[in-house]
Amino acid sequence: MSLIPGAEPYRHDGGETGVLLCHGFTGTPQSLRPWAEYLADRGLTVRVPLLPGHGTRWQDMQATGWQDWYAEVDRELRELSERCTRVFVFGLSMGAGLALRLAQKHGAQISGLVLVNPSVKADSMQLRAVPVLRHFVPSVPGITSDIALEGAAEVGYDRTPLHAVHSLTRFWRIVQAGLPQVTQPLLLLHSRVDHVVHPSNSAVVLARVSSTDVTERVLERSHHVATLDHDADRIFSESYDFIQRLSAPAPAEEGMAGG
Repeated sequence: MSLIPGAEPYRHDGGETGVLLCHGFTGTPQSLRPWAEYLADRGLTVRVPLLPGHGTRWQDMQATGWQDWYAEVDRELRELSERCTRVFVFGLSMGAGLALRLAQKHGAQISGLVLVNPSVKADSMQLRAVPVLRHFVPSVPGITSDIALEGAAEVGYDRTPLHAVHSLTRFWRIVQAGLPQVTQPLLLLHSRVDHVVHPSNSAVVLARVSSTDVTERVLERSHHVATLDHDADRIFSESYDFIQRLSAPAPAEEGMAGG
């Protein structure tokens, strides 16, 4: 099956610090490509996999579920961990949910998390009908390109497959239940106005993780796909500063140097 132009996965081999970026539901690596290239230009090793069922036709996504999407990012994380001395995981929307699940399962193997508009719960009453409705209505209108910046567009499906939505709702419950297991340093950026994922998702994450090194940033000028929006440069620079801070050598203990 041929890929939608722009949906290709992205790989860059750089230094000893690796970053895995996870894209969102019905989206593609294109939504993260500028972020990935920003990090690659600064010498990092970067991976942006294409999740199974994405980037081709929405019908292909009907045969996949959260286990398939998670397995792909888990595989990439294991590969990065073999190559790099430290690994960070970044995610947008459902990709942030995948990042949280990786953090729950891999613990200290992950040096830090950067989440943009994380999706971890249902935000509409209509989702309650999905378990039954999916057997009669295969898809509903798409959710891509919620972007404030004029002229910017997200590569993804124009239909949302309901079998996949049903799997996503099951994944949310698993991620939420495991939030107390997340202990890694966390940078969470969320848009004040988001037409896809309500900001209350971010509040749930912040309230339930066990991380002690937590930074929250509110994006005032962007909508859901903030990585392609007005605040993209801020996301890129703050995430890189986050990596630099956590990668800096620990200061020598008092009395170690001199005399």
